[in-house]
Amino acid sequence: MREFIWDFDGTLMDTYPAMVSAFQRAVQNLGGELTRTEIYTMMRQQSLGFAEREVAKRYGWELSALRAGYQQYEPVLQAPVAFDGAKTVLAKIKAVGGHNYLMTHRDQVALTYLAKADLKQYFDDYVTGEQPFPRKPDPAALNYLLDKNGVTHSEAVMVGDRNLDIEAGHRAHASGYLFDYDQLIEVTSQPEIQVAQLTDLLPLIN
Repeated sequence: MREFIWDFDGTLMDTYPAMVSAFQRAVQNLGGELTRTEIYTMMRQQSLGFAEREVAKRYGWELSALRAGYQQYEPVLQAPVAFDGAKTVLAKIKAVGGHNYLMTHRDQVALTYLAKADLKQYFDDYVTGEQPFPRKPDPAALNYLLDKNGVTHSEAVMVGDRNLDIEAGHRAHASGYLFDYDQLIEVTSQPEIQVAQLTDLLPLIN
């Protein structure tokens, strides 16, 4: 493979610590209490949106109140670092004549984080939260990126840290590689490849 679509949060950069802290503060401000482990598990196994809906339902809160609290804290706390091997893998893809594409529901601050980590230079195109695509596992954003850049879908791969990333790739008729760095995912999406280190992808790039 040499045509890679990348998820951002939890795949290229470890944004979860700040996400968990922001969520925990938002819950506490509304009078609830959740452990970091419980929050992290919901986010990793499902999504931030799932965690918001689940917790709001549990406490009988308005979803908008919990979400507003989270959105107040998360940008202030966020200072992500790239996962080990991210730069090496992205650079090899470019070195063999391949391309890297970003597909994230985070807004364009994701590009700022990539630039600070010296990773943005390896990306050829991207979709961020400002663009009006439905959320994964809907394949619309992936289809857009692949078609816009003239990539044959069967020659592309979606890399992500959750089942919904792999499902989005498959629905776009591409492959799906799961990056399960903490072995926390109950895998239901049948990824073609599953790795615990990004550098485990290096032999597959040619």
